[in-house]
Amino acid sequence: MNANCLRLAAATLLGLFVQSVTIWAEPAAVITRLDPRFDRLVPQDARLERIAEGFTWVEGPAWHKQGEYLLFSDIPANAVYKWKAGEGASLFLKNSGYSGSPPFPGKEPGSNGLTFDANGQLILCRHGDRHIGRLGPDGTIVPLVDRYDGHRLNSPNDLVFKSNGDLYFTDPPFGLSGGFDDPEKAPVQGVYRVAKDGTVARLIADIGAPNGIAFSPDEHTLYVSDVDPKRPAWLAFDVNPDGTVSNGRVLFDADRWRADPFFGPDGFKVDTKGNIFGARPGGLSVIAPDGTLLGTIETGRPTSNVAWGEDGSTLFITGGDSVYRLRLSTVGARN
Repeated sequence: MNANCLRLAAATLLGLFVQSVTIWAEPAAVITRLDPRFDRLVPQDARLERIAEGFTWVEGPAWHKQGEYLLFSDIPANAVYKWKAGEGASLFLKNSGYSGSPPFPGKEPGSNGLTFDANGQLILCRHGDRHIGRLGPDGTIVPLVDRYDGHRLNSPNDLVFKSNGDLYFTDPPFGLSGGFDDPEKAPVQGVYRVAKDGTVARLIADIGAPNGIAFSPDEHTLYVSDVDPKRPAWLAFDVNPDGTVSNGRVLFDADRWRADPFFGPDGFKVDTKGNIFGARPGGLSVIAPDGTLLGTIETGRPTSNVAWGEDGSTLFITGGDSVYRLRLSTVGARN
């Protein structure tokens, strides 16, 4: 860990590439096929490729379609990195989650989840500054939402746009220096919606530790992962015509993969058939929309999040200090 931190610091100061060499055929990857449907998603010769390494804890991958590059957060380093085929990884944005002058008192000051709006602008979950922000063309970050009901947000974790432009996001306290015991923590760990007109609504207030978030392809279902050690699970909610949600339920119990201190499921994405590709301790779980576990992809390390990219059938995976690429037979949904 210390060696990784020193290498990251040197790369940041010198503006050098952190890693431009692809390491092929990551040996730790073990693919387990539990249902025939899995074979239509993951080819028999699927290989996990490590495309970048040398970070601290990477999260929030997001593919920029027009620029053909991947962005991802290194949360402890307070930075966003850019990876592009043939070029490797380089520093994209410093102070991605915390812009204050005093040293940040916690371990996770940086940005977490990333996505792009309809105009191609980067939207960031910012731990240290406790808001969702938009990166402007001039390099400044403008807050989109930083509080609800008189309280500051905790530390926005992950986010997704609905096709009508509404933004949904999760807000656990993982980025606060005191975590769940932080004296400045908001009363609840909520799931929120920011409407196109800027109106903020709290949609869910009874999830212990909301984390990843995504819609089903038809946007009739909102999925949220709960990393609460008392109930690690992928949850499903019906999306009502007015954008609110109801009928919350457990889609799949993730207790079997619990591994302290990461506990349970993290970020995830959905393909065009509605299958969930969910990061969790040790790798990925692939879950059908009916709640069946189709198969697993073991990376051998804590795995934090995923993103669709390239031609739409490539899954980029963040895990520990590295970023991976896995080419599949399915195509990712828009969100």
